[in-house]
Amino acid sequence: MKGQTIFFKNRPKIVAVSTVAGTKECKGIVGRYVETALQDDMFGESTYEKAECKMLSHVIDGAITNAGLKRDEVDMLVSGDLLNQIISASFAARDFSVPFLGVYGACSTMAESLAVAATFIDGGYARRVVAATGSHFASAERQYRYPLELGCTRPPQSQWTVTGAGAALLASEGDGITVSAATLGKVVDYGITDVNNMGAAMAPAAADTILTHFRLTREDPSDYDMIVTGDLGALGSRILKDLTWEKGLDIGVNHVDCGEIIYNVIEDEFQGGSGAGCSAVVLNSYLYSKMMTGGLKKILFVATGALLSTVSSGQGESIPCIAHAVVLER
Repeated sequence: MKGQTIFFKNRPKIVAVSTVAGTKECKGIVGRYVETALQDDMFGESTYEKAECKMLSHVIDGAITNAGLKRDEVDMLVSGDLLNQIISASFAARDFSVPFLGVYGACSTMAESLAVAATFIDGGYARRVVAATGSHFASAERQYRYPLELGCTRPPQSQWTVTGAGAALLASEGDGITVSAATLGKVVDYGITDVNNMGAAMAPAAADTILTHFRLTREDPSDYDMIVTGDLGALGSRILKDLTWEKGLDIGVNHVDCGEIIYNVIEDEFQGGSGAGCSAVVLNSYLYSKMMTGGLKKILFVATGALLSTVSSGQGESIPCIAHAVVLER
């Protein structure tokens, strides 16, 4: 490890993935690559929270099956979500008789879970680990903002929480996408207090991690086919590019944001997608497919998270944020 960056000498690989996404998410270009497209965002359950839990269980099982494995052949599950006490992940884990690490990084959880899983494999402590993350629009709105029944008007700077989940099965050997490095982020807070403006709040954390990554690795943005951030949305994406450019790093040519592309930013999605499931779905469907077919050879996956709660917001606290970066190579 060099500073905040871990270099994986044994090069763990993502050998299988699985995704599920809601009806709205599957209307865009990413929907063509999603494995399971829901016909009903309730997923046959009686509550949004149960649907979210079922989505996580579905993709965890899907990744294991797609790898040609059985549940008892997996050494560990690393998973998280947005709900209090990460109940979707922990409730899903009770169906799998494997060691479980629950992680929370808000919308950065997919990158965090990948980094944790890769570290265990690279260190020789595990051979096969599933990293999974998910979110649900309705459960997140109920927890972080207002119940849908109130019919509150959404401001133009807001994003739409993605209903979806993604899982990746990492292994010490096999054919797949190599996880070659990870840069762990620091908590960054620029004093943003608007709970609807997640892009502005998270962009400084993304900039800090990206700048740190390129400083420690001595690489250049041109070394990557794509620098992918997780759910900054249209506004946050522009702020990120300005922040890195001010520090002498131009990422404008190959930067893409998961929040922008999952809905194609059409008029009723405002700034685009957000939520822990946003980058999880995009990575484990669209990006995975592009890498496996040779369209992309090396990407920097930087998922971002706003570490707020209704309690902190109610007490007038600003929004601390974090971003973790993972290098993926084919």
